[in-house]
Amino acid sequence: MIALKFKKLKRWIFIAAQFFLLLLWICRMNWTFHLWTPKYQTFSAPKKCFNKHLVPLAQPATLVAVNGTKTLLVSAYLEHRSKVKKVRIIAIKPRKEKASYLCHLRCEKKLKITRADYKTHSDHFRFHYGTADIMCPLPSGCPTPSHVAVTSVHVNPEGTLDQDFLEVQNLKTEFQSFPYNFTVCFSTMFDYTNVLQLVQSLEMLQLLGVNKVVIYKTNCSLETQNVLDYYTHKGLVEVIPWSLSKFLNVSRGWLPNHGPGELHYFGQIPALNDCLYRYMYKTKYLALHDVDELILPQSVDSWLELLPLLEKKFGANKRYRFRSHVFPNDVLLPPPIFPNTLLQHSWGNVPGVNILSHLYREPLPSTAWIDFKIIVNPREVFSLTVHGALKSLKPFEWVTSDMARMYHTRAKTQTKLSLKDLIYDGRLLNYSDRLVPAVNAALRDSGLLPEDSACSSVST
Repeated sequence: MIALKFKKLKRWIFIAAQFFLLLLWICRMNWTFHLWTPKYQTFSAPKKCFNKHLVPLAQPATLVAVNGTKTLLVSAYLEHRSKVKKVRIIAIKPRKEKASYLCHLRCEKKLKITRADYKTHSDHFRFHYGTADIMCPLPSGCPTPSHVAVTSVHVNPEGTLDQDFLEVQNLKTEFQSFPYNFTVCFSTMFDYTNVLQLVQSLEMLQLLGVNKVVIYKTNCSLETQNVLDYYTHKGLVEVIPWSLSKFLNVSRGWLPNHGPGELHYFGQIPALNDCLYRYMYKTKYLALHDVDELILPQSVDSWLELLPLLEKKFGANKRYRFRSHVFPNDVLLPPPIFPNTLLQHSWGNVPGVNILSHLYREPLPSTAWIDFKIIVNPREVFSLTVHGALKSLKPFEWVTSDMARMYHTRAKTQTKLSLKDLIYDGRLLNYSDRLVPAVNAALRDSGLLPEDSACSSVST
């Protein structure tokens, strides 16, 4: 009896093994590849061999390793502005790596392969890794590929079965009507605990007319996360997970001697470029600055009023630069015209800097370089760096300080200045009547401020 059962078991194992070999042979036949590679080839992609490795948009900015190289893929977007449409893949790669790539483009139920070109961005701050654009030309009969994978030309194409595919975004263009008028990109939020300034900045941006804020977050405090959850639920904030340390030794500094690592400042540049393309056809204007920076108009109250003035002066679709003015966050002085005015007290036990208490700025440095941040029409820009754009269709225009300036509330940068050297600038106080109640409400709704605790506004 036992021998009979064992004999049946062996027969079923034999049948299962034959079925497995047959399935493997079918997949192999559908992915046959020659050692030489023409411009592109077409394959039928079995669904069972394809769909399980798609990277969903619900987990954006998840890095994908390219087999046979040290290249990492961030995201993929259809590039409509080149003479021939291509898929642009934002990537991170060793600057000295001489790689040759193949693009595997999913076109309905077929897979088409093309040779890729790539270019490494010139701004890398001397780190080993830099940002790169991998460009995949579209083959005939594939105007809107849904997904793309990248492999080395030296890797057996059967390995593509285990390669992750990125969803290709921006399949459609938009030039007239946008979901958002102004979007702001905050890159590389890491070890973040400055809750009060975050809330103040987000509320100020709304007063300025901003509809969306995109935050590339590595890690933060629990209180910060509560704030992010509140604004995400409200619809203002989109948080992009940005944990590159799983793949690379990222630096905490902007130069190698400021912080060891393989990639500049937690991957700030690829994050900025991803934000550019992610919102290219969703927003009319895109601003790129940090959480502790605010671009404030001087003669009007909002960006909605400012941008028409800039376009009237400089022309439409330009890139606008705003000079940075540093407000040291360790200087607590009252307004000179109201010397007896009590400064705004901190909001209870909420951690962070209160920007309304720091109203004195450093004079602009005498050095040739002055920091700035930008507001752009994203459809006019091809690649970004920390300050400005590396490639765009239109030139930059400097915005004079009497029209608008950037307020950067941070640690002092000119350490030899005395208090007498600082310049009073109370422009922020013009917003306090609206800002303070909004901050109170946001802190209460985030669970960081008791219902019976609130701060009153201070005006000039």
